[in-house]
Amino acid sequence: MSAETHVYSPPERAVKNAWVSGMDAYRKLCDEAERDYEGFWARQARELISWRTPFKKVLDAENAPFFKWFEDGTLNASYNCLDRHVEAGLGDKTALIFEADDGSVATVTYRDLLERTCRLANALKARGLVKGDRVIIYLPMSVEGVVAMQACARIGATHSVVFGGFSAHSLRDRIANTGAVLVITADEQMRGGKALPLKSIVDEALSSPDTAVRDVIVYRRTGGPVDMVAPRDKWLHQLVEKEPSSCEPEWVGAEHPLFILYTSGSTGKPKGVQHSTGGYLLHAALTTKWTFDLKPDDVFWCTADIGWVTGHTYITYGPLALGGTEVVFEGVPTYPDGGRFWKMIERHKVSIFYTAPTAIRALIKAASVNEKAHPKNYDLSSLRILGSVGEPINPAAWEWYHEHIGGGRCPIVDTWWQTETGGHMITPLPGATPLVPGSCTLPFPGIDAAIVDEQGHDMPNGKGGILVIKKPWPGMIRAIYGDPERYTSSYYPEEFQGRYYLAGDGASRDEKTGYFTITGRIDDVLNVSGHRMGTMEIESALVAHTALVAEAAVVGRPDETTGEAICAFVVLKRSRPTGEEAKQIAKELRDWVAKEIGAIAKPKDIRFGDNLPKTRSGKIMRRLLRAVANGEAITQDTSTLENPAILEQLAEKN
Repeated sequence: MSAETHVYSPPERAVKNAWVSGMDAYRKLCDEAERDYEGFWARQARELISWRTPFKKVLDAENAPFFKWFEDGTLNASYNCLDRHVEAGLGDKTALIFEADDGSVATVTYRDLLERTCRLANALKARGLVKGDRVIIYLPMSVEGVVAMQACARIGATHSVVFGGFSAHSLRDRIANTGAVLVITADEQMRGGKALPLKSIVDEALSSPDTAVRDVIVYRRTGGPVDMVAPRDKWLHQLVEKEPSSCEPEWVGAEHPLFILYTSGSTGKPKGVQHSTGGYLLHAALTTKWTFDLKPDDVFWCTADIGWVTGHTYITYGPLALGGTEVVFEGVPTYPDGGRFWKMIERHKVSIFYTAPTAIRALIKAASVNEKAHPKNYDLSSLRILGSVGEPINPAAWEWYHEHIGGGRCPIVDTWWQTETGGHMITPLPGATPLVPGSCTLPFPGIDAAIVDEQGHDMPNGKGGILVIKKPWPGMIRAIYGDPERYTSSYYPEEFQGRYYLAGDGASRDEKTGYFTITGRIDDVLNVSGHRMGTMEIESALVAHTALVAEAAVVGRPDETTGEAICAFVVLKRSRPTGEEAKQIAKELRDWVAKEIGAIAKPKDIRFGDNLPKTRSGKIMRRLLRAVANGEAITQDTSTLENPAILEQLAEKN
């Protein structure tokens, strides 16, 4: 750690009564896991999870890397999140505080949430759903979204939530890959004061005759016009009103697939990350408890969407498994103005706030241009812990977050994890870990993280390398749905003899403290506003515009708001456009990508060239494109390029 680095020790109020209080307590947990790895995880599983059939076998590594945890135990995730709290006398405790886009608020108790979950679970069973069926959930941020996920878990159906910003094409791919038999959606969603379609996108996705979908259940969110296809489509409110408010949980084995969630890889085909029930739920609950130091009187707010893994783990499962109270927000942080988040914290007395660096940077900008949006205008004294998720947070944003939102008194848990890991892997613990802006600090107890070279050899502190996890953990990915070979090659590659989980991120460790800092992806995956997108996926979408595009290459470049921006280099099937014509074609291609994938994948920058920088053997020189996108002078050797002059052409912005 350099001498000028500012270290923030945990404040006394954070250390006092913390679940993990002080570094000695942290080291004790790590030592326990080191001495008896299986015993450590077994103890946590018995303390945090209610088992119908207690497990006897902790870890099965015989078929590595297809690990199994607690496989002879049975449980139900919905029972763990709802019933047991009601049975413990917490039925009247607030589970969810829902704030809609327009500012209206609804509170839902644990008893209410259980009854709504049971009614929908019964409705699903009445539609013929059974354990193991797959259900696509394409809903806005809402209580209904949480209920839909819990209802699937209750009957043993495997849910796959699709973010409401994805296109019909992306939705169709996920429906087909999962073999889903039912879709739960809404007429529309509200974002930033605008009604955006959902049901019509589902209809387009289902226009292909080769899907297995039998039923579509529609939540009436806005009352906007929709086409209801008989007998396939049913209104949610009409289905559940006649169903009983109790439903016996389906007790499933710990390895039963709880959900499939798609994430981008380095190829054009998204990966269906499959998670278990028992191990995943344990990891969700334990990380919520220790990372956020969640207590019974806390109000927890994770600003993520349920369409991403953060919304799964830290909205639908982790806080509810602990009997917590949490905020669910439908809207966007800048509507009706940049003070929306701070107003909500004040209004709901939020004590734990978990958001993305992209949102923080956008709100820093909003506060700088609009005095009314500055957090100093709001009472944020209820806050005690802040969190960051989705991408590394730059030190300047960290410092602003700490000073202006936390008032200099709130620890910031800068969490590193992935869709595939299920929950936090490297993170500070607020009552224990000294903080360094820009560093996610140390591994969560029980997680064996390391940095290695390309042959799998450990790198010394002070040197960068490839981030790996050396031991399996309960919340880990179990499979890429329907593609076991891709699972092995993606996460347990031959270069490491299949021994280590490959995270796909580069990292370094501080020479003195051993603190981790994430340095970025090592593959062709971009991280835009915390959303992972494969470059090949976007390239494939561009090339699919067969009337216009002959070839495309996509790279990322740093962006002060989104962290990384998408830059596309395109060769058209006609002469290279310039001026207004180039701008019009660029807009057409952005809209095309939005239709093919979703608005989140629209390139921020599209540049046209007569061809792409290639070696004489035909390989695209992406490192040169990255330099061009960043506006850097080309210092690399270009002598192997077929046409070096093309770089000047591609450097021109439209």
